[in-house]
Amino acid sequence: MPDTILHALISSVEARRPVALATVTAAPDLACIGRHAVVWLDAEPLGALGLGELEAQALAGAQDVLRGRVHKTLSYATPAGQIKLFVEVQHRPPELLIVGAGHVAQPLAQLGKLCDFTVVVLDDRPQFANRQRFPQADEVLALPLRETLRDWAAAGRLGLDSYIVLVTRGHQHDIDCLLEVLDTPLGYIGMIGSQRRVRTVFDLLSVEAGIPPEKFDRVYAPIGIAIGARSPAEIAVCIMAEIINVLRGGPARSISDERREVAQQRRSRHVTRNP
Repeated sequence: MPDTILHALISSVEARRPVALATVTAAPDLACIGRHAVVWLDAEPLGALGLGELEAQALAGAQDVLRGRVHKTLSYATPAGQIKLFVEVQHRPPELLIVGAGHVAQPLAQLGKLCDFTVVVLDDRPQFANRQRFPQADEVLALPLRETLRDWAAAGRLGLDSYIVLVTRGHQHDIDCLLEVLDTPLGYIGMIGSQRRVRTVFDLLSVEAGIPPEKFDRVYAPIGIAIGARSPAEIAVCIMAEIINVLRGGPARSISDERREVAQQRRSRHVTRNP
């Protein structure tokens, strides 16, 4: 592997930047086998695979694999024979993105670092989103909430290693942010709120915004695992417990399971009545 390729790969991994290594594993031209390219979501690829007219398509395919965050072999049939490209995604540590810098966010950021997450705190109020309040976070950003999430989703900044917690200063802000990431592949989306309020909001969005109800099944709302939490620190514990449960495929039930099961039963009864 050329030193430039290796250096770019290592530098990206150390910077926790999404990156993948594309390697030609089969090709009619044996000289191409073993060639590498490094691909990112926010920059031009580095390296040449030697695939001629297929080069751009193969590199674009490698970027799509990187967006999905799962290793994959890409195959292309050509008149001269089959070409195979193995795309190895260099996994980042899981990222905890806390949207909202209020009282729950502070202990949650601390717990996220203790659990080896990269912690990013986002709020549109500089008096809350600052280093004094979040000294342990990897990034503290005072930026518009909805617009920033929209830009990140469009740029591929978010992925299956992203765990998003929506705990803003108001439920409408939580909903606005949720709508920006609802269709984005993520490891986790959690949103604070009571059973009744969450159910009412999701039903309203299904009717007024035309969002299929099943899309909300992936949202952990009400957020967390039931431990009787009351204080901000206790709520942070129940949220982090749920995130770890999702990350590790644990057996614990989430508070949102009840809402999800009721919603699925309602849809099932509707289908039965309207075959």
